[in-house]
Amino acid sequence: MGPGVNDFYSIKNAEPDANGMIEAVVIPLREVVLFPNLVSPLFIGRDRSFTAIVQAHNAGHTVIGVAQKDPELAEPTEDDLYKIGTEIAVGRPLRMPDGMTSALAQGRRRVEIVEILSRDPVLRVRAKILEEKSRKNREVEALMRAVLTLFQKCVDLDEDIPDEAYIYAMNVEEPGWLADLIASALELTLPERQALLENIDPVDRLRKVSVILGRELDVLELEEQIQTQVQSEVDRGQREMYLREQLRAIQTELGEFDTFAQELTDLREKLDTLGMPPETLLKVQKEFARLNAMPPLSPEVGIIRSYLDWMVDLPWSKASADNLDVTHAAEVLNKEHFGLPKAKDRILEHIAVRSLAPDDMKTPILCFVGPPGTGKTSLGKSIADALGRAFVRVSLGGVRDEAEIRGHRRTYIGALPGRIIHTMRRAGTVNPVFMLDEIDKLGQDFRGDPAAALLEVLDPEQNNEFTDHYLDVPYDLSKVMFVTTANTLDTLPSALLDRLEVIEFTGYIEEDKVVIAKQFLIAKQIKAHGLADSGVIFEDDALRTLIREYTYEAGVRNLDREIANICRKIARKVAAKEPFNALVTADSLFERLGAPLYLQSKAEETDQVGVATGLAWSEGGGDILAVEVTLMLGKGDLAITGSIGDTMKESAEAALSYVRSRAKDLGIRDSAFAKTDIHIHLPEGGVPKDGPSAGITLATAMISAFTGRKIYRTIGMTGEVTLRGRVLPIGGFKEKVLAAQRAGLTTVIYPKRNEKDLIDIPKAALDKMTMIPVSTMEDVLGIALEPAIVKAKVTRKPRAKVPTKPTITPKPTTKAPPRNRKTPPALPPVS
Repeated sequence: MGPGVNDFYSIKNAEPDANGMIEAVVIPLREVVLFPNLVSPLFIGRDRSFTAIVQAHNAGHTVIGVAQKDPELAEPTEDDLYKIGTEIAVGRPLRMPDGMTSALAQGRRRVEIVEILSRDPVLRVRAKILEEKSRKNREVEALMRAVLTLFQKCVDLDEDIPDEAYIYAMNVEEPGWLADLIASALELTLPERQALLENIDPVDRLRKVSVILGRELDVLELEEQIQTQVQSEVDRGQREMYLREQLRAIQTELGEFDTFAQELTDLREKLDTLGMPPETLLKVQKEFARLNAMPPLSPEVGIIRSYLDWMVDLPWSKASADNLDVTHAAEVLNKEHFGLPKAKDRILEHIAVRSLAPDDMKTPILCFVGPPGTGKTSLGKSIADALGRAFVRVSLGGVRDEAEIRGHRRTYIGALPGRIIHTMRRAGTVNPVFMLDEIDKLGQDFRGDPAAALLEVLDPEQNNEFTDHYLDVPYDLSKVMFVTTANTLDTLPSALLDRLEVIEFTGYIEEDKVVIAKQFLIAKQIKAHGLADSGVIFEDDALRTLIREYTYEAGVRNLDREIANICRKIARKVAAKEPFNALVTADSLFERLGAPLYLQSKAEETDQVGVATGLAWSEGGGDILAVEVTLMLGKGDLAITGSIGDTMKESAEAALSYVRSRAKDLGIRDSAFAKTDIHIHLPEGGVPKDGPSAGITLATAMISAFTGRKIYRTIGMTGEVTLRGRVLPIGGFKEKVLAAQRAGLTTVIYPKRNEKDLIDIPKAALDKMTMIPVSTMEDVLGIALEPAIVKAKVTRKPRAKVPTKPTITPKPTTKAPPRNRKTPPALPPVS
């Protein structure tokens, strides 16, 4: 029958052959590594393993236990097993009450699988016995003592390690055995256990166990410290609660004033007057009931009190009465802002519709887009003044956390509502003018996308039930008039942009800035600097020079600063009681402000070959742009310089393709392109330039360079060119035309499809200039280039008739001159 249930001690080790090899059956182990000299339970789940163990037990043979690399494999092959395992003796398997089968196993020796003998019905192998060299000296003795000390501390701190494990370790005298015993007692990963099993050097294995014990001890000490702190806090909280209850009872007996009870009474009275929705009121009443049942000094009282304070301070039904007088609104807008007709008209239309259908119209979500300093934010304040509403503003520049919009949940320590709810409490009404400034500066990172959180806020179909994470109840934002501002729409997500009604703020032209300075800026700065009685006067020429040569912007912020700079210098003289000139002229700006910061662009002084004048637009307004083309002997390369963007480079390539396709009609030899390098340069190379609107300018300059025909210096041009020579429309038309007027140009060539934009050009500018619409490049060339020089045909005299008989003439004494040869064709003109 074989040995008894636990009688595996009588099972002898397998006898090695002459080469030190043994033959045995392999048992795959899941998440278990058995060490030599140790006894541990072995759970058996596979039928093949059960059969092999029963046969080996009955026959009194040992087996080899090898851990499998992937514990999830149901039927592992030899490739799925580690090569090094343990020869073990297994007791008789026993059926457990839960249906599992287990047996006790004792590790004997480390072995290494060398050869597979058979695979069916069980895996049988030939294995090599791995002998350990046992050595013991003073160094090893000290290492064993240090390891035992660390192991004792781990046993004291870890409840999962039995005390008997330390007793067994104290009685082990071999370093390798001690290392195996401690490794089997610790919670190690399968790769860590297998690495210790494969380490044959007992001293080195003990050193690695020492490192593992040190790491485990650090974790256990930290856990002990945390548990001690938690228990201390719990005990202190219970003690404080008990003392607070006693204090409350004593105050009640003495009849002292209970401030907490009075605060609860005030909260209850406010709840009845807020006009909350029924669902919200029910939630607040539940929180109020919880607060009423708590002791006054309970830790959770502060959290609930803060929540109820927010709910009480928010406007739920309080609204300001709208002033729907369109005439009054127009007066307010015109008084505080000059120009901006599109934005003003949209506001007046909204007020008019609200006066006719106050209940049916939804509040628009406006988006003011334009360069800095054009009055976007200040117009929002004027809208609030015109409507008689409160004005609140939130700057979204640099916001990257979604919780900044929706708030934090109350489960977090220090949780607060988002900026929307914060601002609504500051507004005090449910219908303020709410400005979301710099919406294009929103960012996103691992904390969420604030732009996505704004989708619900800025949607009239959804914002009537906006939910802040802190409040956790719907809040109605449908009555709020949201106004957003941005410098560009490129960074806005398409879903957010779809919810906005975009109103563009174009940059102010020079004439607008002069009027703004005279009506608003000068008076404001004179008052701010205490010069109301000083008689300071700015001449119009001084303002124009200030705008052209000391500022370069689309708005008026820098203009306001320069006016303030002049006022400060005058105020200094007034305060020092020194004589001063109250009249600010163009000539006095150099003395007051120093040298000009910007040079005004002017037209060319003479008509030239290969130099065309284009019109450009930037955030600072319009400007003229010189395009220079020069030709050189080469291989037909095209070079473009002057800080050019990709779009303008492509426009230059398209212009060159058009010129080459029309070379015959233009009188240009085809061979000229192959032997000529073209260099296009746009001066002021430090200023980036891009866009397709310089297409006809580039083409005209190249044709002028190839044909030698000069370009009229008084003509400016703008328009995109196609390969077929069509002229396409452009943007920034108003700014470009006014820039041409300032530069002294008398004629502007522009795309015919831009004729509709002439309505935006001031009549004074149109009266001084000739506006010529064009549809094709042929139209452009006929206007911009001087006429081609037509060469007169040379008539040759007929040759004399040769006599029928040759005439004998004496041989000349001097050599006859050579016959005239044809001169080589002339190279294309070089500008």
